[in-house]
Amino acid sequence: MSNINDNLVLICGKSATGKSASLRSLEVPVGVMYLNCENNKKLPFKTKFNQYTVTDPEQVREGIVAAENMPDIHTIVVDTLTYMMDMYESVHVLPSTNTMQAWGNYAQFLKTLMSQQVGASSKNIIFLAHTMDVLNGAEMINETLVKVKGSLMNIGVESFFSTIVSTKKVPIKKLEGYESPLLNITPQEEALGFKYVFQTLLTKDTVNERMRSSIGMWDDKETYIDNDAQLVINRLHEYYA
Repeated sequence: MSNINDNLVLICGKSATGKSASLRSLEVPVGVMYLNCENNKKLPFKTKFNQYTVTDPEQVREGIVAAENMPDIHTIVVDTLTYMMDMYESVHVLPSTNTMQAWGNYAQFLKTLMSQQVGASSKNIIFLAHTMDVLNGAEMINETLVKVKGSLMNIGVESFFSTIVSTKKVPIKKLEGYESPLLNITPQEEALGFKYVFQTLLTKDTVNERMRSSIGMWDDKETYIDNDAQLVINRLHEYYA
C-alpha cells in the first residue's frame, strides 16, 4: 500500500494562457526536475531547473522513481500530460502489431503512473496540460477539458487530481472584487488591460470546466490569483499540514 501525495496539482488551460510561465517563480529552481515532453520546446524564461527531454513516456515514470533518491529534488514538473499521452500513442500504440492491446496499455500507463509512482512520491508534482472545448452530445453543451484518447476520455484525466487550477487571460475589470494578497496587478498589466491568472474556483461563467480543490482550500476572494505555481504549492502545504 502506497502513501497519497497531497502535493499534486494539475495546471491546465488553452495555448498561450501562461501554463509554462507560471513555473518561473518556483522558489528554489535548482531543486526542480523538469520533464519536457514537448519536443524539447524551450521555457519562456531563464531557469536553473534540472531539465530532461522525454522521448518515451516511460522515462516520466523512471524520473519520478529516481527523484525519490535525490534529496536535492523538491519538485517534479511534467510538461505536458497532453503531449506525454500523444507521445505514448506514437511510440507504443501506432507501431504495435496488436493495437487493441496497445490501446489498453495506453490507458493502463496513466492509471499506473498516477496510482503508483505519483501517488507514492514524496515530492511536489506539477502536471501541465492543454485543454480543449469538446461537445458533450448527451447534454448538448461544450465542456472545457483535457482531451486524450481511448477509454481515458470517458474517465477524464482530471479524475486523477484533487487540485486543478486553470490558466486564464482575464480583463482587469473582471478581476474587480477579487482583491487578495495572492492577486497583484502591476502597472504594466493595468496599461495592457488584462492579466494572466490562475482560476481556482468555478464561477457561473465556467461551470462546464473542471477546476477543483478540497473544500475550504481557497477563499471566494481567491477565485483568481497570480499565475504562480509556487502559490499553489504553498497553499497545498498549508492545507494538508
